[in-house]
Amino acid sequence: MGSVRKASAWLGLVDDNEDERYYDDDYSDGAAPGDAWVTDPRVKVATDVAEERGRRIGTVTPDSFRDARAIGELFRDGIPVIMNLTAMEAGDAKRVVDFAAGLIFGLRGSIERVSNRVFLLSPADTEVVSGEPAARRADGFFNQS
Repeated sequence: MGSVRKASAWLGLVDDNEDERYYDDDYSDGAAPGDAWVTDPRVKVATDVAEERGRRIGTVTPDSFRDARAIGELFRDGIPVIMNLTAMEAGDAKRVVDFAAGLIFGLRGSIERVSNRVFLLSPADTEVVSGEPAARRADGFFNQS
């Protein structure tokens, strides 16, 4: 939309229908209520395969300590969980970390700090592989020594 047309629309002299120009009614007719909206049918297949093979990771961003239950349920089912505590107050975040420490102790898992107030809880049967840069590895692909 040109600047004169934008000014005219802002003043109410012309209809501002720029958004309607790209709207297509066919998109809203395809999905039934309650169906997940996906752009590619392979997405559902990929999630089914991931669930069958146990290749799932849960992410939880709790608002308060009440949301700790979701972390515990995922972890108890053997799913690694990324806890993002950045949205919580410091006191509640400490309680959730204490709760997570109890989970990993009781279920023989492990906890790793990913970044400030973000933690990875790994079940006992999950190996966390370090993403060490190739420059530091002795057997790296670009080893020049």
